Amino acid sequence: MGFPAGRLRFTPVPDSFFSELLPQIDNLAELKVTLHVLWILHRKKGEERWVSRQELLHDGVLSRGLKGPGVPAEWSVEEGLERAVARGTLLHLSGQGQDDWYLLNSEQGRRTAERVRQGELELVPAPVLDEPRAEVERPNIFVLYEQNVGTLQPMIAEELQEAEESYPAEWIEEAFKIAAGQNVRKWRYIRAILERWATEGKDDGEAGREPDQDRYRYIKGKYKDYVKH
Repeated sequence: MGFPAGRLRFTPVPDSFFSELLPQIDNLAELKVTLHVLWILHRKKGEERWVSRQELLHDGVLSRGLKGPGVPAEWSVEEGLERAVARGTLLHLSGQGQDDWYLLNSEQGRRTAERVRQGELELVPAPVLDEPRAEVERPNIFVLYEQNVGTLQPMIAEELQEAEESYPAEWIEEAFKIAAGQNVRKWRYIRAILERWATEGKDDGEAGREPDQDRYRYIKGKYKDYVKH
């Protein structure tokens, strides 16, 4: 499937994972669970980070990646955790009947685990969804451009990046939706919508329902003549 155009978010992985751990890991469940825990911990906030067994068992992304014929995903999660703990990649703390907790076996992870053992820190359960969750992210501006305007050209990429840094993601998505609804597939039109919202304010009206005769009402000043032709 590849990766979408534009800037991507990345999860840091220790170099030692590739040089020391990866050559030793020969179990797919352990590999997937280990990488998934690294991803989850990176997305959490604060210096002291951990993940619970229940979080992992109810994680839709992990479950889909471990689901196999005749083998419940929960079994693979459990196996992956046990192997990662046995290898020393993860630290395991028992929640005394509440839950089990897993931390990266790093300097910070070991300090956090010691604070828990000393009673200085209490690990709080994270919310667990009843249904496995699926990670859904808004498409970035480069994806929206290619889907609604056309092939991304290098000369427009810088403008798109500046717009992505200047306007909220929901504004950008809605501006593209309005342009597509009015069949005006031009970046000048979309940019003008965003600029007008930024200078005059944006109401909460539903996107994409402007009457046809008002299709250019977002355009003013130097952009108006260009867009109509």
